[in-house]
Amino acid sequence: MKIRTPKFPLNPKNDILSGLTVALALVPEAVAFAFVAGVDPLIGLYGAFLMGLITSVFGGRPGMISGATGAMAVVMVHLVQHGNQVGLELSEPMANLGVQWLFLALLLVGVLQALAGIFKLGKFVRLIPHPVMLGFVNGLAIVIFLSQLNLFKQYVGESLHWIHGTRLYIMLALVGLTMLIMFVLPKITRRIPSALVAIVIIASITILGDLDVRTVGSFIRDGGGNGLQGGLPHFQLQIFRLLPTLNGHWGMLLTTAVLLAAVGLIESLLTLSLIDDLTDTRGSGNKECLAQGAANFANGLFGGMGGCAMIGQSVINVNSGGRGRLSGVVAACALLCFVLFGAPLIEQIPIAALAGVMFMVVIGTFSWSSFRIIRKIPLADAVVLVAVSAITVWKDLAIAVLAGVIMSALVFAWQSATRVRAKTSLKADGTKVYSIWGPLFFGSVRDFMSRFDVEHDPEQVEVDFMESRISDHSGIEALSSLVQKYFRAGKVIKLIHLSPECKTLLLKADPNLELVIESSADDPRYYVATDMMDQDV
Repeated sequence: MKIRTPKFPLNPKNDILSGLTVALALVPEAVAFAFVAGVDPLIGLYGAFLMGLITSVFGGRPGMISGATGAMAVVMVHLVQHGNQVGLELSEPMANLGVQWLFLALLLVGVLQALAGIFKLGKFVRLIPHPVMLGFVNGLAIVIFLSQLNLFKQYVGESLHWIHGTRLYIMLALVGLTMLIMFVLPKITRRIPSALVAIVIIASITILGDLDVRTVGSFIRDGGGNGLQGGLPHFQLQIFRLLPTLNGHWGMLLTTAVLLAAVGLIESLLTLSLIDDLTDTRGSGNKECLAQGAANFANGLFGGMGGCAMIGQSVINVNSGGRGRLSGVVAACALLCFVLFGAPLIEQIPIAALAGVMFMVVIGTFSWSSFRIIRKIPLADAVVLVAVSAITVWKDLAIAVLAGVIMSALVFAWQSATRVRAKTSLKADGTKVYSIWGPLFFGSVRDFMSRFDVEHDPEQVEVDFMESRISDHSGIEALSSLVQKYFRAGKVIKLIHLSPECKTLLLKADPNLELVIESSADDPRYYVATDMMDQDV
């Protein structure tokens, strides 16, 4: 049965208001991540606009917000710095060569991510265990929290220092008031997003009270930007004339593109799963892969920073009532309008209000139940949960998820290896039957082989696979070796109750095994994973 998610809501008010709220929260995030990547803030804002618009219209998860993200920014910065250094070393120095290389890399990222959607690789997100999901959510919540602490710093000369004294107390008070409004207002009414109300109230207090606080405008200027004002994104034709500058540097460009594509897809697909849980609906991972690829390709062509799904802004959107595609479209278009027309107004929004909103996102994102269940779940799962959270904070999301999946797979393989059993029985004609229980794969072959007593077995032996199956090449080799042992001992061995898939695997690897395989009407029928869950894409 297909579970459909809404494309456009019956009542667009919630989507419009939540989209405006998300747009306000996107501004400092896009600017901050642009600084991390070493590019101009406008490139980060253009990237957030293009990512948000394209994925909202064509993506597989209505209500999910995409934009410039820190996970991808930390990968981009090395390519940008290297490109800028190469530009300085050329006989005719080229300014911002690293940024131009980034645009070329985003073209490759778009192609790779689109190919992932075409080949339906999005379904593999279902193979990510629940402890890894919990670790991802908790780790990302911690990363979001830590990133907001930078808003409590300001430049003194060339270095960042914590704000202190009256400015710190005012900012803490405004952050606390923002969080209080967002906590109390939903208990009174949910007709308007609490985050939007909080931002408007805090901005009004600081503007009317003429308070000396950091604003979006001062934040951009402190980081080296010239302000929020800009024009429309334009086609970056010049990047194709820069291909000769890549001689000897293609390896770095391709490596960066692969890493960016992997990080972007992992974060987007995991965020999609989280929003699925929050909304009790189901999105399409494969469709989201295609949309993410198209958005990053467009960023490469039109001078955006690129990005992926943003868990913080997605949670803000969903909690504010944004469930359809309209919310993402409004957020993207409002962000562009801020750049084109609303810069003077948006630059007056206090950073404290946006920090308070993100702190509430952290509280809502973190899986607090993990503290309650961590003593109740298997030790291996608890270790995976904590490890994924720690690696997400220490390194990055892609490495953390990959490490968690590998750890979970090794635990599963070890546990499965100890579950293979062989129950023996004798038929009336003296044939000895080995009934195998458990999967036959690389981890269990040693235990499987130890169950057979070739020397003392009777002349007729049957191996019953009714409750087992051959899973990999190691299992095939073990079975072929077992058959050869019985043949050398001058005994007859038969393999019974093999599923059609297992027979195909065995005969493809060793056609001679057809002599020992017996088929019957009660053979089991196991099937490999299919795309049935993704037939709607």
